[in-house]
Amino acid sequence: MPSLPLRLFALFLALGLSACDDAPRFTEAEPGEARSGGDATVRKTDQNSFSLPSANLPPSRRVDFSVGNSFFRNPWVIAPATTTARDGLGPLFNTNACQNCHIKDGRGHPPAPGALNAVSMLVRLSIPDSPAYAKVIEQLGVVPEPVYGGQFQDMSVPGVIPEGKVRVDYTPVPVRFQDGSEVELQKPTLQITQLGYGPMHPDTRFSARVAPPMIGLGLLEAIPDEAILANAEAQAKDNKGIAGRPNRVWDDVQQKTVLGRFGWKAGQPNLNQQNVHAFSGDMGLTTSLRTFDDCTNAQVACKQAPNGKGPDGEPEVSDNILRLVLFYSRNLAVPARRDVSSPEVLAGKTLFFQAGCQSCHTPKYTTAANASEPELANQVIRPYSDLLLHDMGDGLADNRTEFKAGGRDWRTPPLWGIGLTQAVSGHTRFLHDGRARNLLEAVLWHGGEATAAQQKVLSFDAGQRAALLAFLNSL
Repeated sequence: MPSLPLRLFALFLALGLSACDDAPRFTEAEPGEARSGGDATVRKTDQNSFSLPSANLPPSRRVDFSVGNSFFRNPWVIAPATTTARDGLGPLFNTNACQNCHIKDGRGHPPAPGALNAVSMLVRLSIPDSPAYAKVIEQLGVVPEPVYGGQFQDMSVPGVIPEGKVRVDYTPVPVRFQDGSEVELQKPTLQITQLGYGPMHPDTRFSARVAPPMIGLGLLEAIPDEAILANAEAQAKDNKGIAGRPNRVWDDVQQKTVLGRFGWKAGQPNLNQQNVHAFSGDMGLTTSLRTFDDCTNAQVACKQAPNGKGPDGEPEVSDNILRLVLFYSRNLAVPARRDVSSPEVLAGKTLFFQAGCQSCHTPKYTTAANASEPELANQVIRPYSDLLLHDMGDGLADNRTEFKAGGRDWRTPPLWGIGLTQAVSGHTRFLHDGRARNLLEAVLWHGGEATAAQQKVLSFDAGQRAALLAFLNSL
């Protein structure tokens, strides 16, 4: 290996990357590898690095970004209020501002012990599918719980009883590496208490979800459907136990079933609909696409509470505000990677591929020429996700279906920006319910289709584990 730098060669030897392995060897960074978001990539990598506009967004278009940011960041208030552009919060809700869940446009976390509200973690509710609810399932993907609806809301306006309280308890789960080292994982148990409207359906299914990061969403939206479907076809053809599947979900505007790509189970087709459902479920705010408050028939006070609709029934979130928030969420930039040429990072990248992680965490795409925003078109991006559903095993199962997603299925989350979680959000809680306290724990929770990759990581020694984490933290 005469062209390999001596230090890197020594590191590969120390990490046991023998010449007989099938994984590619990464001895230098790929051209443009640090620019995960293509020309939209920003260079700032500090506590505010998830809150910046696309680097190629011209000054003339940054005004809309800033205004959208204000509606994303600032709190909504209870109606009636003098602040008519921001009133109508509730009657039932989880938080009063988008930013409270997506902390600094980053990742949410489960409630701490003794917390009064879950805030940046919500709980989805549903009951088993039934032919009697075929139309509901077609459009919502689930059958909501009859009394509490599809989302548990632990806050409310005065005069309306909140739905209850959310708590998470943990049980230790020890995991041992082949070298004898041991890691203690935490298995969560969700506790729903102080129910405000009586008992739930006896077969209610629960799914805890922390808020995901907001960066790069417009770029993910700009990935052609064909590229996502090609991932599924390639995995099926390889026949190596990885079998990603697209979710098929309801598009509220087109009134038909389309490809899903957003949310922990790819349950939303596009960013606008994701935002609309978040306004409705998280803050109880109406839009022209969801014109009703999130109250069930059993919640009479919720239905009777004042709202912030205009005199002619205009929604609480106007179409213009919705447009500005959409523009903001599409243009939150991806930060540049760090240390892409570091020998340890390159060795960790080799180990990532050696374990087969790239089979689901697809590194690279080119966005469509007809992207929703011109700055996001024709960009070579590196999100490290196939945007497909995968069976992740019993350990991560929520046993709750969502359109075509089964109870063990989760969409592969993008990895870009993951190494900046501590800097941005002030914690390192990962996975759909935030159970993993660091990246290594997140890897070790992988099961189902990812069992072979998890077992490979369990065979890594301390040096190899450090290199793998160095690579992940560089993303």
